[in-house]
Amino acid sequence: MGERDDPGTIGRRVQRLRVERGLTQRQLAEPVYTPAYISTLESGRVRPSDDALRHLAGRLGVAFDELAGGQSARLVTELRLRLTEAQRTLAVGETEAAAGQYAGLLAEAETHALAAERSAALLGLGECALETGELVAGRQYFEQAEECLAGAPLPARVPALRGRAVAHYLAGELRYAVYLLETALDELNRGGLHDPDALLLLYASAIGPYMDMGAHARAAQAAEFALALAPQSGDPALVARMHRSVARTLVAEGRLAEADASLAKAAELYRGLQIRTELANCHWMRGYVYAQDGQLERAEAELREALGMLSAKRAALYSSQVAVELADVLHRRGRSDEAAALLHDVLGHLSPERGAVHSAAAHRLLGIIAEDARRTEEAEEHYVRALSLLERAGAAGDLADLCRLLGDLLRRTGRVEAALDAYRTGLGHRTAPGTTTLGPAPAQPPL
Repeated sequence: MGERDDPGTIGRRVQRLRVERGLTQRQLAEPVYTPAYISTLESGRVRPSDDALRHLAGRLGVAFDELAGGQSARLVTELRLRLTEAQRTLAVGETEAAAGQYAGLLAEAETHALAAERSAALLGLGECALETGELVAGRQYFEQAEECLAGAPLPARVPALRGRAVAHYLAGELRYAVYLLETALDELNRGGLHDPDALLLLYASAIGPYMDMGAHARAAQAAEFALALAPQSGDPALVARMHRSVARTLVAEGRLAEADASLAKAAELYRGLQIRTELANCHWMRGYVYAQDGQLERAEAELREALGMLSAKRAALYSSQVAVELADVLHRRGRSDEAAALLHDVLGHLSPERGAVHSAAAHRLLGIIAEDARRTEEAEEHYVRALSLLERAGAAGDLADLCRLLGDLLRRTGRVEAALDAYRTGLGHRTAPGTTTLGPAPAQPPL
């Protein structure tokens, strides 16, 4: 039951609704109450009981919550229906249209002071911003959503927290992104808050930053946890559409509680669709593992699966990241021209502020391809660009390897002093394979 307004506000509301319906105080009061009681109530001199408000709500033809707190139950349900529509729009990849829907919903939720609906609209706008690469705006939406949910349990805050972490990750702030994700995971697991959806979102989102920081052991573990937690459903989009249609029918019939139940099921399924897309990270991780093991055909299949899942949602940044990994596999399979074409296309979607680590990886691989073709100047140019991007992002695991490549190239072309400088830079960033300086791993979930 929602919060009640003060007696004066309730009294004015009762009087307005009574006058709008052409009722006298006696007609509103009978047969349970007196006209004098209604007069006292409308003047704000008495705090009506729940029984009195239910009687008045029935006579006035409104919901109890609307009379007590000014919120129309029908309005709230219709807003929730439109929120599931916006979720569906985003889930099928129509990001611009979804952003428009969420913006309209946010304005209405703020007008009617509906905190839960406001936070849901902010989350949706944040997800849309991530899809389109507007990282600063996305982070701000997620921060506002977290503020709305400040008093809620951690599982309810996880989508906003995870969104903020992903925005930092895509901006190249790897260590802070991992800090946010691992802190939430640790709090969930140590506190016994084993919410599968929340854990899955966090583990799947941690894979990318782990990989970029050289923490491959943690990335592999996160992928295994995510796959073990993944919900099973036959066709969630079809079932969600059914629940949405049922809810619309129930709203028209005035059966709002039943409509809300259907909308809750639809929203859960649409979240499942977005989580399924998160699982593309797991295919990406598997592809990486296969590539490291020399199983290049299997690696290509996994990476193409991940790329297909992400491209279907027009997730340009994520798609670009996986495409770089796929290009590496293609190059190792002897298809360097195909790999180079893919990398040049990827660089059109990346920048130092949007995907710095994978922009660097693209330049690194283009440098290797150029060096194999004896185009030394072109190779050096790509290596230097990659080095600048990695230093800015703090991706220590990749910096050491890149400095070795650049040093080898400089040494072969007779520039020994410059080669030594490159090697020294690389040694300063060297870490053992599969390790990280992040501290202890977060507590594990019960699987």
